[in-house]
Amino acid sequence: MTIQIQQQLRARQINESDLSLVVDLLARKFPSCSREYFDRGLDRLARRPAPTGYPRFGYMLESQGAPVGVVLTIFSTRSSNGKTSVRCNLSSWCIDEAFSGCGPFLSAIAVRHKDVTYISESAAPHTWRLMEAQGFVRFCEGRMLTFPALTCRQRIGKARARRFDEREDYGPDLSREERDILIAHSNYGCLAYVVEEERGAHPFVFLRRRIPRRLLSTLELIYCRSVEDYRHYAGPLGRALMARGAFSVVLDANHPIPDLVGEYSPVVMGKYIKGPALPRFGDLAFSEAALFGRP
Repeated sequence: MTIQIQQQLRARQINESDLSLVVDLLARKFPSCSREYFDRGLDRLARRPAPTGYPRFGYMLESQGAPVGVVLTIFSTRSSNGKTSVRCNLSSWCIDEAFSGCGPFLSAIAVRHKDVTYISESAAPHTWRLMEAQGFVRFCEGRMLTFPALTCRQRIGKARARRFDEREDYGPDLSREERDILIAHSNYGCLAYVVEEERGAHPFVFLRRRIPRRLLSTLELIYCRSVEDYRHYAGPLGRALMARGAFSVVLDANHPIPDLVGEYSPVVMGKYIKGPALPRFGDLAFSEAALFGRP
């Protein structure tokens, strides 16, 4: 897809041959992120299959053969009740000052598919007005830093949390889609776990990260079936994660989560959504955080 906006300026999909120049622009516009950060994420985008009919990398504004504006798009699919939906995580929206007037046009191209649910998990404050004008709504107001090993709940039988091993058969409770999520995110460097007990197998994915102003590193909950699953199995998960040197887990929330030991706080960076399917908390699979990591 290519659209001529004005003389010497056009909008089009990013191709693999553009990536070096795209990284130049991204590294310049986001100085807190290294080139390696963007190289790693774009390499993972290049290697993973994109849903048919959607861009692999995203869109760019091009002037005189060079990108002057970029928005990255990470498309993935989810299955629920026999239906498949498409979602897109928007990342790294930026534009050179000389072309800032074309910023809304670039954003509009990136979110033009009406059947797709678009998510921006780290929208900077200066972009909020533009996103809201394009129909985005804020869906997450905070996060909770939890200490799962300290959670005391009723006995949950012989629940045991173990590192996921793709060679093992976890039975029919772990779907093909869930196995694919665990395998892919293990390859991205995340920690993938399965909690097993009499009710079946329950998947979890965590990303290592550091919380500002805290000395200890923590984990971010990237995937589980529901926040209730994490709340229910926090004890065995916490004990297993302690063996890996991780004592805390942060997850999205709009209020303190009952029964979990920890601290709730509002977020500075906005989390916005536009589209037909509201994403649930506890599912950041194939997101900017998962593929690119945290800066």
